[in-house]
Amino acid sequence: MDREPQRAAGLMAKMATILRTRGMDLRTLPELADDRAYLPQDALDAAERRIPYLFREAEATHPDVAAWTRRVADAGRPGIQGRPGIHHAPSILLIGPTGTGKTYQAYGAVRALLAMGVRLSWRETTSAELHAMMRPRQTGDGEREFELLKRAPLLLLDDLGVGGVTPFTEQVTYRLIDYRYREMLPTIMTSNLPVGPRPMPGDLRDVLGDRVTSRLRQMSTVIPLDGSDRRVAPAAR
Repeated sequence: MDREPQRAAGLMAKMATILRTRGMDLRTLPELADDRAYLPQDALDAAERRIPYLFREAEATHPDVAAWTRRVADAGRPGIQGRPGIHHAPSILLIGPTGTGKTYQAYGAVRALLAMGVRLSWRETTSAELHAMMRPRQTGDGEREFELLKRAPLLLLDDLGVGGVTPFTEQVTYRLIDYRYREMLPTIMTSNLPVGPRPMPGDLRDVLGDRVTSRLRQMSTVIPLDGSDRRVAPAAR
């Protein structure tokens, strides 16, 4: 007899009791509330507070990106009330010149997963923000924030390779990518830099080093995006 539903119900009841002793109501916590909290539209509405305004209506229109979202959803394991949650899955690397819609497709993929009803704990950062966060400082805990990014069930890492490379930035990027590579945690990455089978000046291998690039190629489906810069008005092109 499958005792998982009974065990989950027991844990929820215990949690509700603990919260009541602290003056809190389980029903007011979105991540732990009843089935209504997991409706796709509710999840999309909640995500809008975190998604940059420019990308709040982004859609995964590229066929390879849409196919990846379905693959990640299919790989999800049942969670609370049987709804799928993020599990081990491959990653994607969106590459192409500036303004070809890489970030739009990346946030579109997040929104697509939410729309499919996947319970989704996700984080986002840029390569520049990641390195700034980890630089020595008097306030804050960069390592704690780094651990949250490193272990996130889904991570969106934008502008990979921006800003050149130093021993420090290479180490930070390697630590992040290596962990997610070994744990097979799905990651959505974007980069303006090409990645090919052979090293070329100015490509990802040249900027990030062999160790990082080798892992990226093995863990990710590389999706090229091309075209003109969409940020430039037609009259200005």
